[in-house]
Amino acid sequence: MIYVVMAYLWASVLLYVLMGGADFGAGVLEFLSTSKSKDSTRKVMYRAIGPIWEANHMWLIIAIVILFVGFPVIYTTMSVYLHIPLTIMLLGIIARGTAFTFRNYDAVKDKMQVVYSKTFMYSSIITPLFLGIIAGSAVSGRIDPGAANFLDAYIFSWLAPFPVAVGIFTVTICGFLAAIFIIGETRSEEDTKRFVTKSKHMSIAALAAAALVFIAARVEDIPLEHWLFGNPVSIICVILAIISLVWMWASLFTRQTKLIRVIAGAQVSLLLVAITYEHYPVLVNLKNTEGLSLLAQQGAEKTIRALGIALLAGSVLILPSLFYLLYSFSNRAEE
Repeated sequence: MIYVVMAYLWASVLLYVLMGGADFGAGVLEFLSTSKSKDSTRKVMYRAIGPIWEANHMWLIIAIVILFVGFPVIYTTMSVYLHIPLTIMLLGIIARGTAFTFRNYDAVKDKMQVVYSKTFMYSSIITPLFLGIIAGSAVSGRIDPGAANFLDAYIFSWLAPFPVAVGIFTVTICGFLAAIFIIGETRSEEDTKRFVTKSKHMSIAALAAAALVFIAARVEDIPLEHWLFGNPVSIICVILAIISLVWMWASLFTRQTKLIRVIAGAQVSLLLVAITYEHYPVLVNLKNTEGLSLLAQQGAEKTIRALGIALLAGSVLILPSLFYLLYSFSNRAEE
């Protein structure tokens, strides 16, 4: 049953990156839009994400619950040593959701709309930035359980070149996913062209951010290259990701909207497999000591069994409703 729980954890993280990432990316794209096209961009994005934006956080909640219940040592370590970026990320989620709601549903349209829009855009950048910082910190080996002072324990565990570079890369990935997703939701040729252009720009930005991650890894002596090219599975995933990038660019020219969504999702999935396979099942690398493994730090057997059963039963009840929600609003958008 432990492998069922681990599979749900990995799938939850992936789905949050894909669906939540596209959600956050909407704010990133709005921030990067020119003042002339901001209103049009905002309307298209609202039509795309408005009906289901809150459902995306379900995947983050599932991942947190799995860690809390099934892997308490890992949950405690991350929540203690990374409590500052975690708090900023959660505040970003709250600020973004509040701003989105008031901006779109407030009965009074006044100067506060400017405040709501700025809050929405900035928190859409801050949230994935710190999500990436947390991920980069967890794998970089910067968390030091033996730290003797506040800065080493709670600041330098995440405030460093590699985690920040991973955070920037995460922001660009979110913008890329949003642009790809929204192409299929546009209703005018002008909007379609604009988001195709944004998709190309964000893919280039993601490649540049990826190069920054490699440079930061070299500076901090993090074996990123070994993780990506040290085993056949990761190598195959990287090669497929590169091939799919070329395929996606070709599909952008032919406007195959459904296909490019699948390709973009596959790219992110392949990258996640490539980066995590080498140090699996270690989830958190620690400084000067062994990392925290999902197998070694799992909870009691009865707890894992109950958690696995709950996840399987919940899937039967929740997933059909979620797919129906997505299907319903997809059809509504096409009308």
